[in-house]
Amino acid sequence: MMQDIQQHMHRVIDDYIYVEDLNTLLKSFIDDKEKENCTWSKITICMHKMLGGDSPHIHRLAAVTELVILTLDIMDDLQDQDQGSKPWMQCPQAITLNAVMALFMGVLGELGHLQVKDMMLVEVSKIISRSINGQQKDVTNTISTIDEYLMMTQEKSGSLYRLACFMGYSSLECSEETIEQIHQLADCIGLIHQIQNDMRDLIRFDVKNDLIGRKRTLPVLYLLSIEDTAFSQLKAYYEGEITVDFLLEEKEDFLQMIHDSGCMEYARIVQSVCIQKAEEIYENLQAISPWKERFKQMTYQDFLDAD
Repeated sequence: MMQDIQQHMHRVIDDYIYVEDLNTLLKSFIDDKEKENCTWSKITICMHKMLGGDSPHIHRLAAVTELVILTLDIMDDLQDQDQGSKPWMQCPQAITLNAVMALFMGVLGELGHLQVKDMMLVEVSKIISRSINGQQKDVTNTISTIDEYLMMTQEKSGSLYRLACFMGYSSLECSEETIEQIHQLADCIGLIHQIQNDMRDLIRFDVKNDLIGRKRTLPVLYLLSIEDTAFSQLKAYYEGEITVDFLLEEKEDFLQMIHDSGCMEYARIVQSVCIQKAEEIYENLQAISPWKERFKQMTYQDFLDAD
């Protein structure tokens, strides 16, 4: 099944990109992404089947899901300037930007070939735009409160899950209640995963460390909210009064401060609330077995098992 989706993705590239070097490069991007086991396309197919769908085009729609997510991942890496091992980070930025445009055009063309309804195109645009709005808040580092963080994360990360789900149910007759449940569930799943990433990226001291990037993630916002002189250097760093070099020189002290602060425990509590809410929505969602259970397994079951 996953090989079928990869072949559809390659075919889209062949349909629109005839310049050999760019064609080859885009396929290398797709092949690198395939190592992640095509999770997003699996969500699309599972959502389609758990709501009773049997479209012969579902694999093509799932391939579109993967192409969109790949495009957004490339943009995210360009903005953060990390993930240096990725093929799109190892070629000139001008070429990568050209590749991004090529991927988006391929997505539009494939949706056109599938003769999707006008409103489907509108909804896809809204979901992707919602993610871009969240990404803008993230890259400009404008959030300063927990509520703003939660909203930004639902927009940025939750929208990706909304997209994968939408591509699965878009050709089906679904009630507004079911669609709203799916949207809320997708946002919860996005929050669960992003909080996990935030906790991981706070305690690693490489280019992905959120302290080095002065990113205001959930555990960082908790740290910045503590009124204690022990956290004065951290606040000074986020205000630009202390350099990255100082942070790296004192990284053991900063790591100990993080460990002692309770910020990780706080993040886990917020994450557990998101998991509980996801469970409530999931239990009320009318869907077909075993696909409903498979959807849960591939999206947030691991976090339930960890508890």
